[in-house]
Amino acid sequence: MSNMSYFESVYAIWMREIKVFFREKERVVSAIITPLMWIFAFGGGLGASVAISGVNYQQFIFPGILSMAVLFGSIFYGMYIIWDRKLDFLKAVLVAPVPRSAVFLGKMLGGMSDVLVQVTGLLVIGLVFSFVPSVAMALLAICAAMLVAMCMVSLGLVIGANMKSPEGFNLVMSFVMWPMFLSSGALFPLRNLPWYLDIIVNLNPLSYGVDLFQFCLLGTTQRGILLDVLVLIGFSAVFIAVGTKAFEKMQV
Repeated sequence: MSNMSYFESVYAIWMREIKVFFREKERVVSAIITPLMWIFAFGGGLGASVAISGVNYQQFIFPGILSMAVLFGSIFYGMYIIWDRKLDFLKAVLVAPVPRSAVFLGKMLGGMSDVLVQVTGLLVIGLVFSFVPSVAMALLAICAAMLVAMCMVSLGLVIGANMKSPEGFNLVMSFVMWPMFLSSGALFPLRNLPWYLDIIVNLNPLSYGVDLFQFCLLGTTQRGILLDVLVLIGFSAVFIAVGTKAFEKMQV
């Protein structure tokens, strides 16, 4: 297959994912409403009596809520692999003369695009309520979201490619999604943790994403943005390689 045909295949799959996303309006609404509930209900409740490093608690958790939106949107996106298989769309794609890597890349770009729409909506709301200090910081956060989304969407696709049913996928999510979120530093500073939590945090790719968002929106970082970027790229490369292999072995 020529390079042009390869990228045309990637583009076709990518565009299909975007059209499906915007056709299902409830996905867009729920993806924004759930993070807002965390910001205004959870953050507002604690924010009345808690400030961290002189920053209002709602402002402190906003980068973490962005990370939650990326994580939840990315991981649940992997479930659509299962539905595509049930609807025979995936079968039609996989039996076509298209490299499996092109299918994975198109799916990954589609998932990233979906997540970036959600993040952009949250950032606009954040600007309105002053959770985001400036438009420049919002644009910087969108750039960070691209990197975090690439990592998390790839992970979601790896899981989806190895699951046979939505029930199995949901079970795995209970042991992956919530532990990743709760150990990422999204809701509390990662200081003076017990040694076992410190190990978990350092092995959690989302914790580097949260730190990167905090740099973009709060101007603070515990690890340094270079380390954050390198670790996220490293995890992304591993998940993409594993995901591509999973797609090559996938039975339809």
